[in-house]
Amino acid sequence: MPNIAALWVDRRQNGSNSAYAVDTTVDLTRHSPPFVPDSRRAWTRLVVAVLIGSLGSVGMWSVVVALPTVQSEFAATRGIASLAFTLAMLGFGIGQVVTGRISDRYGIVAAIGVGIGLLGLGYVGAGLSPTIWQYTLVHFLIGLSSAATFGPLMAEASHWFDRYRGLAVAIAASGNYIGGTIWPPLTNWGIQSAGWRDTHIAIGIFTAVAMTLALIVLRLLMGVGTRRSHVNAAAPRVDLRLSTNALTAILSLASIACCVAMSMPQVHIVAYCGDLGYGVARGAEMLSLMLGFGIVSRIGSGFLADRIGGIRTLLIGSIAQGSALLMYLFFDGLTSLYVISALFGLFQGGIVPSYAIIVREAMPASEAATRIGIVIFASVFGMSFGGWVSGVIFDATGSYAAAFLNGLAWNALNITITVALLLRARQRLAMAV
Repeated sequence: MPNIAALWVDRRQNGSNSAYAVDTTVDLTRHSPPFVPDSRRAWTRLVVAVLIGSLGSVGMWSVVVALPTVQSEFAATRGIASLAFTLAMLGFGIGQVVTGRISDRYGIVAAIGVGIGLLGLGYVGAGLSPTIWQYTLVHFLIGLSSAATFGPLMAEASHWFDRYRGLAVAIAASGNYIGGTIWPPLTNWGIQSAGWRDTHIAIGIFTAVAMTLALIVLRLLMGVGTRRSHVNAAAPRVDLRLSTNALTAILSLASIACCVAMSMPQVHIVAYCGDLGYGVARGAEMLSLMLGFGIVSRIGSGFLADRIGGIRTLLIGSIAQGSALLMYLFFDGLTSLYVISALFGLFQGGIVPSYAIIVREAMPASEAATRIGIVIFASVFGMSFGGWVSGVIFDATGSYAAAFLNGLAWNALNITITVALLLRARQRLAMAV
């Protein structure tokens, strides 16, 4: 008889409340057990997914550390040098939608497999770039190649869990920050030891090999079946009385606003420390510290979202992020910058996963990867625009004070949108009563 390993099982056949139905269109080997959400196999898949996300996120962080060195070699302005980050984030954002559609249709393994090849080629191309413009343009490819290791991977992880869905999504998103903790000091060490060109080439080769091995393991854990049925998926848990397209647009605007604010410290902390005389290495350490605490924040936000919902979790994170951003205006000592960077990471790390959780709470499961991809694309656009405009503001004013104020204004817009959604949800609850 056909085996149904790695297929989505409707646990209601066994008296439970899963949202997944059996896909009987694939014949597998005889002895594999059926997949059950929230099971040990689900957690094992999640561990491998986090490893892949940690490796694939390098494109977001290496460009930040290399920014001062590349700017100096090509004699470029801070704004022009920041465009490499902008292109990487734009590629990463567009890739969220593209790889989300690939994942919905062909499976997450196919989406990540395409990205691995592009990531290796992109880093080799960056290391061989003869001009700042070629270096900048190739970062679009680097960003595009990394996309499947974030939004689509979060959507995929949400299908592996039911009871702990919020926690699983947050953990899957943490791969991005684990990479942010590890890659900046490693990249800085490579640049100081071998130069930025050889470092980029080495990153490309290493990530291509390591991610391929991890993807093979994930492929074995998932089995042959890649298409899933959402016919019997549970209805959305939250009703905001908005169409799917309208809610997607609102969440996209909110994510742009929060990520313009978020990008200021993340993109420019290394350069900021250099300007203050503390050195690039100190800035790389602060970025690593920021993202390390972001891991704690992301996992904590998952626990919180499973209890109070994604919208409330988003609001808490946005208010806290604004508070930390405000501190940068008043303190610029070395010790205080370390403390504020840690607080900033602790406060803002759970914001982006909250959008994915809201999508899964309020939209159909069959559109999860694509809708999450669209919202994450908007957040990436916010990060890329914020990183660029902060550099432009610095060039115009000679300091980062105005750039921090710009971030605070965008953060206030995010809080306003989130409060409006929360009030609408409360109104819906009152009407239901």
